[in-house]
Amino acid sequence: MSAPQVGIQFVKAGRGLGAETLKKIDDVIARYPVKRSALLPALWLAQQEQGFCGLEAQEQIAEKIGISPATVAAVVSFYTMFHTRPVGRHVIDVCTTVSCWLRGSDDLLRHIQEKLGVEAGGTTPDGRFTLRTVECLGSCGTAPMCQIDDDYHEDLTLEKIDRVLDGLK
Repeated sequence: MSAPQVGIQFVKAGRGLGAETLKKIDDVIARYPVKRSALLPALWLAQQEQGFCGLEAQEQIAEKIGISPATVAAVVSFYTMFHTRPVGRHVIDVCTTVSCWLRGSDDLLRHIQEKLGVEAGGTTPDGRFTLRTVECLGSCGTAPMCQIDDDYHEDLTLEKIDRVLDGLK
């Protein structure tokens, strides 16, 4: 298996955000005395609509808020909760920071890659899973761990992760 994918890849969606989402973004912006404060909720709305925050959506949000597209891109690429390209139905983020690594995250990652047949940074052919490596998810005392969608899975063993993944299929 090759090394995990490094870097951020932005995808230009074939279309911009829909009228309903743009209206919701306007409503969010109106709630904040400083427009820039609406950036995270606006990105979340864009991702809810399209499944990721593509360049066209980022550009639309930048224009609405009155900031540069580069500023929006910097925020999107900083937070692991935002996706810069289409992802599978379930996103698996394996923590590879020192605490998790010392407790076996490299074995865990290798096991998940073999079980799902996908490299880190990729999505399974059936579109069910996207596997990523991430830096610290803030659960060092319960390492190794991973986040699947919005749920933390801690003190993982290969058997535990198999049960979790089997429950998602």
